[in-house]
Amino acid sequence: MDHAPHPEQPYPGLTTAQRTAYLDRIALPDPGAPSPEALARLQLAHLRAVPFENLSIHLGERVDLDPGALLTKVVTGRRGGFCYELNGVFAELLTSLGYRVSLLAARVHDGERLGPPFDHLALRVDLDEPWLVDVGFGRFSRSPLRLDERGEQADAEGAFTLVPVGEHDDLDVLMDGAPQYRLGLRPYRLADFAPTCWWQATSPDSHFTRSTACSLLTADGGRVTISGNRLITTTPAGERTERTLTDDEALAAYRTRFGITLDRLPALPG
Repeated sequence: MDHAPHPEQPYPGLTTAQRTAYLDRIALPDPGAPSPEALARLQLAHLRAVPFENLSIHLGERVDLDPGALLTKVVTGRRGGFCYELNGVFAELLTSLGYRVSLLAARVHDGERLGPPFDHLALRVDLDEPWLVDVGFGRFSRSPLRLDERGEQADAEGAFTLVPVGEHDDLDVLMDGAPQYRLGLRPYRLADFAPTCWWQATSPDSHFTRSTACSLLTADGGRVTISGNRLITTTPAGERTERTLTDDEALAAYRTRFGITLDRLPALPG
């Protein structure tokens, strides 16, 4: 992999070798020319191959939003990440494949209130119409959502609705009627998310610093998760099983379930 550029220089984009390695990482060597169907294949492949995880925070690793560093982590290191990392690096892949991509900021609903600005990073992809793409929110839409559609959109994970709100043309993104996040439509640079990413990775008030998580969509449409020392599996029908792991079992589960090889377990808070 090429060396990451000086941080003051614009990232030059993926090389052909980097793009090939990334597509190999998600087991989709030939996604096809840009189209809604190809975009959907890329999103689903990414969700099935690259876990949503916050392990770096608890392993003492720096969370670096430089695109070169993200490629090294996700592609070469075969790790995952959280929203800034996953959607940030996925935007690089999509751009290299000929898609027109914008980075959008969102505020996550926690059930009672909205999180801070830049709480979440999602993607707008413009083809004949704009699409909302998100591979960095854990359980969420498996397929791109029509950004201009205001009716219900069916997805394997549930029914999604984008509801206009406020005077700034923001959208509340709902899954099965429950608000997930409030999305702004102004485009940003990846560097604009760095301050909130740093807060999420370091503040004791961030839920990312309070627990470890690693979760992946399985090939059959279920989900496997390690939360703390618990292994949680969910079937496509929604049946959930949970068991506590020993340290050796946890290291093995990271390796066999997620393809993540660790030399030590992330430190559990408290």
